[in-house]
Amino acid sequence: MKRSWLLELGLGLFAMALGSYFLWTTVSEGGGAAMPAEVLAGACAFAGLIAFRRTHPVALTLVLIPAGIVFGLPMGATPIALFAVGLHRPARVAALLAALHSVIVTGAYYLALGPTRTFAEASAFIVLTHVSLVTVAMLIRSHRRLVRAWADRARQAEEGQKLRVEQSRHLERELIAREMHDVLAHRISLLALHAGALEVSRDASEQEQQAANVIRQSAYKALEDLRSVIHMLRDPALDHPQPTLGDVPALVEQSRHAGAHVSLDFVVTSPVPDGVGRHAYRIVQEGLTNAHKHAPGAPVTVAVTGRKDDGLVVEVGNLLHSNGSDVPGAGAGLVGLHERVQMAGGRLEHGPTAAGEFQLKAWLPWSQ
Repeated sequence: MKRSWLLELGLGLFAMALGSYFLWTTVSEGGGAAMPAEVLAGACAFAGLIAFRRTHPVALTLVLIPAGIVFGLPMGATPIALFAVGLHRPARVAALLAALHSVIVTGAYYLALGPTRTFAEASAFIVLTHVSLVTVAMLIRSHRRLVRAWADRARQAEEGQKLRVEQSRHLERELIAREMHDVLAHRISLLALHAGALEVSRDASEQEQQAANVIRQSAYKALEDLRSVIHMLRDPALDHPQPTLGDVPALVEQSRHAGAHVSLDFVVTSPVPDGVGRHAYRIVQEGLTNAHKHAPGAPVTVAVTGRKDDGLVVEVGNLLHSNGSDVPGAGAGLVGLHERVQMAGGRLEHGPTAAGEFQLKAWLPWSQ
């Protein structure tokens, strides 16, 4: 806004200087109107130029053309008004006004000077100046319109690209959700069905029936989690509740209920941000899953400690088991954990230790 007013003020001063030159030329030749009338006409011309140059350039020019014939000072504002017409109005309007002004000025000079050399020079100067101003203004207007067209085309292309990316993501999510539903849901349902049959079997011992009950409940819980993931894939805008650090004790209790020996050291005295707590929960979940998979029956230790500004430390350890499970694993869980922790700005370490344990340790930044 300040820059715009400075531009208007600069144009007004330029018009005043140009009009003063025309007035001086007229007075030096013994012509011109009375000085009070000149000053009043010049002040009105400059005020109109500042106020209406952008909004009503055609009307302003139509007023300034005859005023510039009668008075000297308004002649300085007329070229700027014509330039504004070429800048803000269609080319035919600017060309008509430039032609009108040229005809009127040429006629006035002919009546005042006659067919002399001075008449020819003055008329040529005025006409060429105004035609040049209008031409430059129309070129600037065309350039601005071209830039706006390019900007609109770039914006439309960007919006189209975003739409195509979003559609591609939606198709990928739909494909993944369909595969998960058709394959995983079917197999987990069969697992729950066989576990339920084993639970009510008369030939199964009480311990086997309890284990079957745990398997059946875990399968049902896995089906619920799978449905939640499928819904998230198909509609990511839905707000699904996510686990936090406060859900870690319940997670450990589920492992204990399944027969695992898990000890928990939970020393966190102040509230943890939901994002940090969710990362910690997933780390503990992956550590327990790996321990149950590769070292079944081995004791597992889980430690979650930390405080604000020092960070949150999550450790999951278990004894190395020589008779590990033959359940297949691709190692994608630890890779995913590493990416998750790295994106959170933390560190992740995992591997066997000198004490014969496998340890998973992560540090997460904690600040508010």
